[in-house]
Amino acid sequence: MIDTVESMTAKLCSFARAYHSNYAKQKIFDDHLAYDMMGREEYEEIGQLIEKNFEFSEQDINFHFSGENVYPITEKYISPIPLSRIAFAESALAYFADKNSPCQYVICGAGMDTFAFRNENANIKIFELDHPDTQRYKLERIRALEWNIGENVKYVPIDFEKDNMENVLECAGFSRNIPSFFAILGVTYYLELPVFEKTIEMIGGLACKDSQIVFDFPDETTFSENASERIKYLTQITAKLGEPMSRGSSVIEIREMLQRHGFDIFIHETPETIQKKFFKGINSQKAFENIHFILANKK
Repeated sequence: MIDTVESMTAKLCSFARAYHSNYAKQKIFDDHLAYDMMGREEYEEIGQLIEKNFEFSEQDINFHFSGENVYPITEKYISPIPLSRIAFAESALAYFADKNSPCQYVICGAGMDTFAFRNENANIKIFELDHPDTQRYKLERIRALEWNIGENVKYVPIDFEKDNMENVLECAGFSRNIPSFFAILGVTYYLELPVFEKTIEMIGGLACKDSQIVFDFPDETTFSENASERIKYLTQITAKLGEPMSRGSSVIEIREMLQRHGFDIFIHETPETIQKKFFKGINSQKAFENIHFILANKK
């Protein structure tokens, strides 16, 4: 099962969204609330971590990171995956919500996601699932920002290692009879496929017909000898941060895993199609050669 205590890689993704929104002239995805949700102190902390080559011992709270130093690393290694996958996921969600009203949106491992405050569709009931510690910190940030939580938003604390997702969601008001959209982003990189499959199995038991699930995954080339310098460097970064990547999975393995739990692949974005859809005309970033996006339908 997934474990969603706020990790350093999750913080890197939050930083990428905030940095991109603040400075990018060509927006892949504009999360204009990311910086506020993250907060200046944590934003500076992660910026320094990038600038100091991910060495925690080099950080100094008395200094600010240099954008000139952080920009090349962020653009090449950090931003491309989280920006393009959230753009893909929220575009799919918007289409799903247009077809299914009302509907439910379940964000597994929501972290510092800001959709609940950017969303303008009151017919989407949002369930943010996350570790109690992470969710407590997020709610403290929301209170400090004096943001109003909508009646259609539920914050659901869950320890994925101990709690039953089906029971926890139903206690929070989730309905098995309403079409639902599940997002599990940035998770598969650190789990072996059988572990990730347990989450898919639970979602399969919860989701009614025509519900959807979206996720991203690294393929089996991630640790191959022919992997690009960029892939190798990113795996080194995550290992340095204490979150080593798993071996990756083939598309066939992913398809068979989904089918075992009642899902068929509806959209498969390959590295090539991700490049065309999200990075065309953008010189500073490009799609990772081993990352795929999946949108699957419940049969």
